Amino acid sequence: MSFLSSGAPKLAPWKVLLVDDEPDIHDITKLTLSRFRLDGRQLSFLHAYSGAEAKQVLAREKDIALVFLDVVMEKEDSGLEVARWMRQELDNQFTRIVLRTGQPGQAPEERVIVDYDINDYKEKTELDRTKLFTTTFAALRAYRDIMKVEEARHAQATYREGLERVIAASSHLFQQRSLKDFANGLLQQVVALLRLEQSMLVRVAGASVIAGEQQYEVLAKIGDMDDTLIHPELLAQLDEARKNRISQLYGDVYVGYFPNQSGKASLLVLKGVEEISEIDQQLLEVFCSGVAIAFDNILLTQEITDTQAELIMRLGDVVESRSNEAGNHVRRMSQVCHLLAEKSGLSEDETAVLMHAAPMHDIGKIGTPDAVLLKPGKLTPEEWEIMKKHPEIGLSILDGSQRPILKAAAVIAHQHHERYDGTGYPQGLKGEDIHKYARIVAVADVFDALMHKRCYKDAWPVEQVIGHLKEVAGHHLDPAYVHLLIENMDEALEINRRLPD
Repeated sequence: MSFLSSGAPKLAPWKVLLVDDEPDIHDITKLTLSRFRLDGRQLSFLHAYSGAEAKQVLAREKDIALVFLDVVMEKEDSGLEVARWMRQELDNQFTRIVLRTGQPGQAPEERVIVDYDINDYKEKTELDRTKLFTTTFAALRAYRDIMKVEEARHAQATYREGLERVIAASSHLFQQRSLKDFANGLLQQVVALLRLEQSMLVRVAGASVIAGEQQYEVLAKIGDMDDTLIHPELLAQLDEARKNRISQLYGDVYVGYFPNQSGKASLLVLKGVEEISEIDQQLLEVFCSGVAIAFDNILLTQEITDTQAELIMRLGDVVESRSNEAGNHVRRMSQVCHLLAEKSGLSEDETAVLMHAAPMHDIGKIGTPDAVLLKPGKLTPEEWEIMKKHPEIGLSILDGSQRPILKAAAVIAHQHHERYDGTGYPQGLKGEDIHKYARIVAVADVFDALMHKRCYKDAWPVEQVIGHLKEVAGHHLDPAYVHLLIENMDEALEINRRLPD
């Protein structure tokens, strides 16, 4: 993947701080060095007329390259105190210090250089134009070289830290199982990686075309990004990135192109980006190579899960239609199970597994003879015993699979007729010995059966359904899930309105 960015900014001047209590020294130094250049960069002068003022400037300005420092100012050792403070308290080890004194006896050269980490020592009388120029040149060149080494060290540390973040981010993303989770996780990691505040992830939605342009689907966004309208300018940028298969910077908007095996390329939009540094480019390339693999895995996993869920739902429809149940019974029950699982605090994974597995609760009725299953009247004791075998038949059909949905469906098929008080069948399980999936399905199944017309009964009013649920709570049904259903009855009724018979 390649990146395009804006041109390099103009180089800033070298900052030089003049510290001396004689204004004439400031003027002469500034005039003498007015035409000085190093690497095409001129000088920018800062001024201080006492040791105290020098400390204020040094504390405020973080990139001063050189200090010309007088020794005797408000005190006989003011300059030495500034040098000590710079190195020890301010912890500034990079700025070059040239000590200038008109009274050499006040600050012997050898002791000063050793004790105060001074880089050069000059008497004012010896600093003619040539020596001032060469002293400045040597000091700034030393500062430049030190900063290059420091920048390289910092870049290496930054890249190492960035790689650690990439590895952590990638491992987090590979744990995501849904496309929504993956997309949101991706944005969070990229924003953290580049320390941005706004981003959006879109993908090519398919072959549909709007006004001659390819349609895009917004997968996730962070910050003030519009997810309802991709404005024409951004649309053109997305089209260009997709057409050229390249990531590019448009002003302060970065559009990243991520190809994948699915054929639906993804595009990352980062807002508020001035430029992308070389290190950030490398980190993005490392990160995106993992993202492309993760994205394909997510899409493949989702395709398998969706296919599995659809087959289960259609098989559930077949079973229900054979037993003359209402057409949308399994869909409503599946959605009510999802509602109860979510409200009870189950994880997203468990909630999704239960929702997809619930339609298989009566799969065992496939093995129930028509004479028993479709009998309009009351069953005889012998016929009831045959009917009660369908949970074990369901278990025998589903048992042995290692797929999470089918494993859950096997448990549900086997246990959904158990009762909370232990009077159910086929095992007579009691309370929490019954799997939570089966307890949730039992509540959803009873609720849907009461709310809708059957061959043997009319639909009950909501108030009567709630009354019956309260009556059987703790006996037939788990009271905790009954309470959750009643507490969220409006949402359950909305599911019924959305999926009528």
